[in-house]
Amino acid sequence: MGVIKEFKEFAMRGNVLDMAVGIIIGGAFGTIVQSMVKDVIMPPIGLALGKVDFSELKLQLQDAVPEVKNAAGEITQKAAEAVTLNYGNFINNVITFLIVAFSVFMLIKAMNSMKKKEEAAPAPPPAPPAEQVLLTEIRDLLAKK
Repeated sequence: MGVIKEFKEFAMRGNVLDMAVGIIIGGAFGTIVQSMVKDVIMPPIGLALGKVDFSELKLQLQDAVPEVKNAAGEITQKAAEAVTLNYGNFINNVITFLIVAFSVFMLIKAMNSMKKKEEAAPAPPPAPPAEQVLLTEIRDLLAKK
């Protein structure tokens, strides 16, 4: 039972829960950015470049092989799909990565600037002890005489 208790303590730490929430939100954010790249950013770029759909850009390395049957109808050679290098998808993914990386950079930059503002605001000096205030008043009264 010690291992289960230890795991429960580990799982209930604030950092682990924060990390789980971050991963879930990050996954959702990644989906949104992927849709933005694929559905919003790339169509105008493709149109500007001559109606190119980047997801369809590929380099065919080997042609597809059709299924071959003998006279009896038995398959003598199985069909094989074409071998392609899908560089268009790679371009989409690189753009998606750059947008996510830039968004995270801007978020961290904003958080750091807020943190600097908190650190930059000096705390008011602590009030002097009552004895010191009393002695200061006595000094000031003696100075007037």
